[in-house]
Amino acid sequence: MRGFQFSKFLPNKLPKGGFDELLKLFTELLNYTAGDAGETLAWMNELDKQYKFTNNEYGMGNFIDDLKDKGYLKEENGEVKITAKTEQTIRKSALEEIFGKLKKAGKGNHNSNISGIGEEKNADRREYSFGDSLDQIDMTASIQNAQINHGIGDFTLTDRDLEVEEKDYKTLTSTVLMIDISHSMILYGEDRITPAKKTAMALAELIKTKYPKDTLDIVVFGNDAWPITIKDLPYLQVGPYHTNTLAGLELATDLLRRRKTHNKQIFMITDGKPTCLKENGRYYKNSMGLDRKVIGKTLNMAAQCKRLNIPITTFMIAQDPYLQQFVRQFTQINGGRAFYSSLTGLGEYIFEDYIKNRRKTFRGS
Repeated sequence: MRGFQFSKFLPNKLPKGGFDELLKLFTELLNYTAGDAGETLAWMNELDKQYKFTNNEYGMGNFIDDLKDKGYLKEENGEVKITAKTEQTIRKSALEEIFGKLKKAGKGNHNSNISGIGEEKNADRREYSFGDSLDQIDMTASIQNAQINHGIGDFTLTDRDLEVEEKDYKTLTSTVLMIDISHSMILYGEDRITPAKKTAMALAELIKTKYPKDTLDIVVFGNDAWPITIKDLPYLQVGPYHTNTLAGLELATDLLRRRKTHNKQIFMITDGKPTCLKENGRYYKNSMGLDRKVIGKTLNMAAQCKRLNIPITTFMIAQDPYLQQFVRQFTQINGGRAFYSSLTGLGEYIFEDYIKNRRKTFRGS
C-alpha cells in the first residue's frame, strides 16, 4: 500500500462514538492515505471491527451519510472524494495539534531587536516621551503610578506618571517551504512524508489566518521540482524519485525573486543527501555516497541564495552521521541554520523559527 510499512494501530484516545469523535479520526487518517476518502473509510471499518468505537445507535453507515450531508464528502463518477471543507478541516486540525504543542512547551516567545511604535506588545515599559501615540499608554498602570506618586485624596496625573508599553516591529515575510518527496521519505518502515505534510498544512493555515499579508509558496522536489498549492497538500505522496535538491532551490529562489517583501526565507524539509541533477534534459544520478558533482552544484546554489539575502533553514529528519558534514557545510556557506529534528518535533521547530524570523529583518552581510 504505497510502500508504507505499518505497525499495530494503538491510538492514544479511541473515539467514543458520534459524529465529532469519528470526524477527528477520519481527518487524521486522511493524512496517511493521501486524501483518499474510500481507503480512509475502509481503514475505519477495519478499526471499528477491532476497537468497536461505533454502536447500534450510530454506526459507520450513519457517519458516512453525515459526512455527505454536512459537506465533507461528495460523489464523483461513483467514487467518494473529500471536499474543500474537509481539506480546510485537515489544515485546522494540523494547526491545532502543532500550535497546541508549541504553546504547551512555552516556545515562540521571542523579542525583536527593534522596539517603539510597532504592532505587537512586548514586556518592555518606560516613561512617556513626546511623540508617543496614545494607544501605547497603559492607562491602568499610569493611574496606579499617579496614586503612588501623588496620593489618592486629590487625584493628579502628570506626564511623569504615564507608562508606555513598547511594541515589537513585525516585518512581512515571504517563505518557501521545500518538501523532499524522494523515495527515501518512506523507506525503512518510517513514514517521514506525513509529518512533513501535516507541518506544511499547519503552517499554511497559520499564515492564512494570523499573518494574511505574509506569503507562503510550497515546492516539492524529487528528480525535478515543481510548485504545489495549499489545496494539493492532503494528496501529496512520495514518488520513486532521487533527490534533486538543486532544482528545488532554484525554483524556490525564482519564486522569492518575484516577491516584493524584505524578508525572504526558505525552509527545507529533507531526510537525505542530494543525489540527482538534470543537465541538457537528462538526469545525472548517483545514490552512492556524496557525489562531488551533485554536492558542488548544490553548495554553489546555497552561496547564491546568500548573495540574494535568502537564508535557508534545513530541517534534517534523519540523523545519519555522514550527512551531518554536508549539512554543516551547506549551512555555513548559506549563512542559514540547520535542525536535526525528530519527526514528532518537526512542526514545533518550524513554527518557532517562522514566528521568530518574521519579527526581524534579514540583512545582507
